[in-house]
Amino acid sequence: MDVNRDASQWPRLRPLPPPTSAAGTPQGSAGAHTAVASKVRWKAPSGKATPPAIAAAQHTTTSPVAGEGVGASHTGADIHTPQPPGRPARRRTPRVDPTLHENRAAALPGWVALMMLLAGTATMVAILGATGRIPYWDALPDIRSPAVRAGSPGAPTAGMLTVFVVAGLLVLLSVTGLLVNSSGQARVLTRWGRYRGTVRRTGLLWVNPLLRRRRVDVGLRHWRSENVHVVDRTGLPIVVKLLLVWRVKDTARAHFTVADHEGYLREQVHAAVTRTASALPCDSNGVPGPALRDGDWFGDELTCWLAPQVTPVGLEVFSVQPLALDYAPEVAESMRRRQLADLEASLRTVVLDDAIETASLAVQRLEHTTAQELDSTARNALMEHLLVAFLAPTADVRTGAPFNTRTRSSPPITRPTKAATSSVPAPADRPENNEER
Repeated sequence: MDVNRDASQWPRLRPLPPPTSAAGTPQGSAGAHTAVASKVRWKAPSGKATPPAIAAAQHTTTSPVAGEGVGASHTGADIHTPQPPGRPARRRTPRVDPTLHENRAAALPGWVALMMLLAGTATMVAILGATGRIPYWDALPDIRSPAVRAGSPGAPTAGMLTVFVVAGLLVLLSVTGLLVNSSGQARVLTRWGRYRGTVRRTGLLWVNPLLRRRRVDVGLRHWRSENVHVVDRTGLPIVVKLLLVWRVKDTARAHFTVADHEGYLREQVHAAVTRTASALPCDSNGVPGPALRDGDWFGDELTCWLAPQVTPVGLEVFSVQPLALDYAPEVAESMRRRQLADLEASLRTVVLDDAIETASLAVQRLEHTTAQELDSTARNALMEHLLVAFLAPTADVRTGAPFNTRTRSSPPITRPTKAATSSVPAPADRPENNEER
């Protein structure tokens, strides 16, 4: 039985009977003649012909029948109001037979069947012993007939045969009707394909042996899904793994509505993940707004969408929680690089903002301490030196190279030490040149 196809018929609105006027004549004939006359030709006061549809609409709004409200209700019942073009159609849940629901089946306690089994067995043994079919034991009471005691074979009477047959049937029914039902399980009883009830009692029970029994697990169950490949709102493929907590609430619908309720649940979970994941992006990527990384929103949305979809087939969903959410392998590496780039950019922004704020506070404290206000040039120069001092260690740690403001072509100038200066011989005194040039 396919539950996804709605085979029910839409209710058809029956036309309302024509109202009766105060004179006792139906007003429908007058309205019909008026509508026919308006459709033939209607001329405007200006002399131009008006289309019959517009003329009929104008006549309907000005006619006394419509003013009384009868014509308006009749027209509204016959004409279907279309939905706005931008509004999506509301999705309907699958419909099932309203008469199909779980009923309690008749079941007797197991001790009743055991007592019937013992009584039937004892009756059969007694009849066999009375007719001599069982060897006589001295330890047991003598229940043989006089003919059997005399040594002649005893023939069973018609009453003995009837009682023996009834006792045999009683034993057979007692044995075949016994049922052991453990906790968390139920038995669905059917006869020739028709539902006869459900047994939820636990322990040793006896049910009608002519009914077919099918075991259904009604305990609380959890299902860890495989990797579900879907696409988020931005079109990137993602992989989602879910944990679903559910149980069978109505055994009749779970057994008769669909062929495999577990397979139906898996397909509905896949559809729910596909629909919900396409509503938001996987990561916000610095843009303010919700994302699929919000596990609470994602799980609540899946639960709210999946619960009404599986209710018609007798299943109850308690929670759906995402266990893992990541990009597909084909785009995982590129998205990881993008995340690292975004993280580094945000880190640089934070470091720069902190450095600017610290430098500004340092300048303000300096002005407050010295009681002198710096001009704009001095303030900018001091801010520049402070920013270089604050950001230089961060650049050294990130790049791994020593911070140096000089270029490679101009090596640093070093001052000679005192020892090096003393080791250099002093220049000889040059003779004075008194000659005139």
